[in-house]
Amino acid sequence: MKAKMTLAKEFRIGDIDKRIYGSFIEHLGRAVYGGIYEPGHPTADEDGFRTDVIDMVKKLNVPIVRYPGGNFVSGYNWEDGVGPVEKRPKRLDLAWGTTEPNTFGTNEFMKWCKKADTDCMMAVNLGTRGTDAARNLVEYCNHKGGSAWSDLRKAHGYNDPWNIKLWCLGNEMDGGWQMGAKTATEYGRAALEASKVMKWTDPSIETVLCGSSSRNSWTFGTWEEQSLDIAYDSIDYVSLHQYYANRTDDIQSFLGHTMQLDEFIYSVICICDYVKAKKRSKKTINLSFDEWNVWYHSNNRPFEKWSVAPPLLEDIYNFEDALLVGSMLITLLRHCDRIKIACLAQLVNVIAPIFTQTGGGIYEQTIFFPFMHVSNYGRGAALLPLLDCPKYDCKEYTDVPYLESIATYNEENEEVTIFCVNKSLDEEAILDVNLMDFEGYKPFEFISMDGYDKKAENTFNAVNVKPHNNPVPAMDGTNLTVAMKPLSWNVIRLKK
Repeated sequence: MKAKMTLAKEFRIGDIDKRIYGSFIEHLGRAVYGGIYEPGHPTADEDGFRTDVIDMVKKLNVPIVRYPGGNFVSGYNWEDGVGPVEKRPKRLDLAWGTTEPNTFGTNEFMKWCKKADTDCMMAVNLGTRGTDAARNLVEYCNHKGGSAWSDLRKAHGYNDPWNIKLWCLGNEMDGGWQMGAKTATEYGRAALEASKVMKWTDPSIETVLCGSSSRNSWTFGTWEEQSLDIAYDSIDYVSLHQYYANRTDDIQSFLGHTMQLDEFIYSVICICDYVKAKKRSKKTINLSFDEWNVWYHSNNRPFEKWSVAPPLLEDIYNFEDALLVGSMLITLLRHCDRIKIACLAQLVNVIAPIFTQTGGGIYEQTIFFPFMHVSNYGRGAALLPLLDCPKYDCKEYTDVPYLESIATYNEENEEVTIFCVNKSLDEEAILDVNLMDFEGYKPFEFISMDGYDKKAENTFNAVNVKPHNNPVPAMDGTNLTVAMKPLSWNVIRLKK
C-alpha cells in the first residue's frame, strides 16, 4: 500500500496546550488506595505515596490530573477528606457501591501532585451539594488566609494556598446514574451560580461546564445548547466524555471509531459557536475532553458491595486497544485549536495505562506507550498533514483512511514528529513524506509498535507489547520514505 503526505509550517492547526495530555484519578476501585496511595508498600514514601507509580506518571509527563471524580464527586463531602485522619468519617459511596474511608483527601492529593510534577483539575459536587460547598472549597484551597476556610487549611498544616486554577462543575449531570442528576436547565442554573461565586472567591480560576455524558446519550446536543445558553458568560470550557469498545471482535470497525470521534468533537464545537452567535458574544468556549479511553473488558466483574477499594473496572488492555488509543490521541491533536484539555481516564488500575498489584509490583499496559510518546514528543504546534492514502469500508463506517496521522512542530527545539497508525490488517504502508519548507530536517529516531497479535497483553511477569526502535528511514532532500508494518503505531522524529 502506497501513501503520500505533505507537510509545511503553514499547515498549522494551532498551538498544543500541554493540558491535552492530562489524566484522571477518581475515588474508584484501586485508583487511590493501592494505586497512587499505599502506606506500607515497599516503595511508599513518608506520605504513603507509591514512588514506583510516581516514577511511571513522570514517564508519561502528565501535566494535569482530574480529581476526585467522576461519579464519585456527585456524592462527595469534601470536608470529610481534610483534617486529622483519625477523625475522618467513613462514608457509603453510592456511585460505586463501596465504602470510602477518607484517609486520602484534598491535601493528600495536592501533595501527591507536587511530587508527581503535575497540576490538579478539581471537581466540585453539584449533585447532592451546590454553590456554597463549591465556593468554600475554592476558599479552602486557594485563599491566602484570614478567612474561616483558608485558616482551617492552615490549621490542618498547609500554610500556603494550593492555587488550583482549573475546576469542573460537577460530573455527567445528565446521567440518571448520577446522584443529583438534573435537566439541562436545572444544571445550567446550578453551574452558572457555582461558577459565579467560585470566581468571585478567586477570579484567576477557570471552570468547565459538564457536557452530556457521551455522544451516545439521548441528551446529546440539546443538553449542551440549553445549559450553555444559561451559563455561557460564566464558564470557560465544555466537557466531552467518550469510551469505545470492541465487543464484536470487529477490529476494523473498532479502529474506525475515530471517524465518529472526529464528528463528535466537531458537533460540540458547532454547538458552542451557535450559542456564541446567538448571544452575539466575543467569547469563544473551548473544549475539555476530560474522559476518554477504551473501556469494556471489565464492565461486569463482580465485587463485594460496600468493601473498601475493591478491584473495579480493571481493564487489561491488548495491542489493538493501544492502536485505538494512539488514533484517538491523533484525533484530539487534530482539534487542538479548540480542545485545550483532555484526560485519559484513568491513570492507575482503573481503566488505566499503569497497573499495580496491591503490596506488589507494577507494569505498563499496552496503552501506556502511545500516550507516553505523544505526551513527550507532541509538544509545540500541531500540523495537519495533507494525506493521500487508500480507504476501507467496514460494518460501522465507510471510507476509513488506512492511515491515521498528525504531525507536531516544536519550533523552540527545531523538531518535527510524525505520529501514524497503519490500520491495515495485512498490508505494509510505504509512506512518502514531502517536508516542503522543513529544509535541513533529518530523521533521527523511528519508533514503532508492530508485529504483535492483536489480543496480546502485558503482565507483571512480561511486557509483551512494547515499542522498539527501527533503522532511521531514508531521506532524499526534503522527501522522506517510511515503511510502516500492518497494524502498527509509528513515531518518526526529525530534527534540524
